[in-house]
Amino acid sequence: MSAYLLLNMQLSQLYGFVLAILMGFTLGLFGGGGSILAVPIFVYVFHIEPLLATAYSLWVVGLSALVGAFKKHLDQQIEYKVGLLFVVPSALTVFLTRRFLLPQIPLQLFTFGNVILTKNMAIMLFFSTVMLLAAYSMIRGISMHHSGTEPDKIKTVISGAVVGLVTSLVGAGGGFLIVPALVILLGLNMSQAVGTSLAIIALNSMSGFMGDIIGGRLMDWSFLLTFSVFALIGMMLGLYSSKKIEVGILKKYFGFFVLAMAILIIIKELLS
Repeated sequence: MSAYLLLNMQLSQLYGFVLAILMGFTLGLFGGGGSILAVPIFVYVFHIEPLLATAYSLWVVGLSALVGAFKKHLDQQIEYKVGLLFVVPSALTVFLTRRFLLPQIPLQLFTFGNVILTKNMAIMLFFSTVMLLAAYSMIRGISMHHSGTEPDKIKTVISGAVVGLVTSLVGAGGGFLIVPALVILLGLNMSQAVGTSLAIIALNSMSGFMGDIIGGRLMDWSFLLTFSVFALIGMMLGLYSSKKIEVGILKKYFGFFVLAMAILIIIKELLS
């Protein structure tokens, strides 16, 4: 390998770890949304195939959310009994999807003329769709008011399963889906919903990651732990900064950034 190629690889890795700090920073600053950056970093900077990238993302997202949930626990902002109703179907769906469903999907889904839709392309296109939804929620915001009535258990179980499916397929926490569900369906206030959401994200992500481990997927633990350290550094900086600055306007701008990234991913995958 030439010195030029080696230097380019080292610079690419350095760039990727800087982006890991940025990902953790936005997650700590906004309480969600930053995890949507993990898969694109793994795929397009570190050149990891999409399915493995979603597994790595589940680990990083789960670990980061666990740190945030611990802080919310200390602040007594997690409703464990309410969150349990949501997380059981959600975590179960994540585990079953990662362990049994994803390995059964063929590498080539179908061919239309000269266009071949592969498993990896389908994952990235679905992921970019989730990014579009996340960007919309950050740019427009969501007006959420609960009625104060008893939670609808059936709707809650269905919502948990849907969030679990999204989490398992794209390796993102899904906080932009979980928080509205906790407020509207389960009647939590925003502070409780964010704290409970972080606990749910941590359990969902680790459940999905265990599905991959049990399924025999090989992990580069040296790389994964190094990336996690940089992400956690960013999250600590984000948590500290969230006490000092107004995050509302920044979250909207970050939404536009996520929107642009989603469009670029769609274009890149379709052109490929």
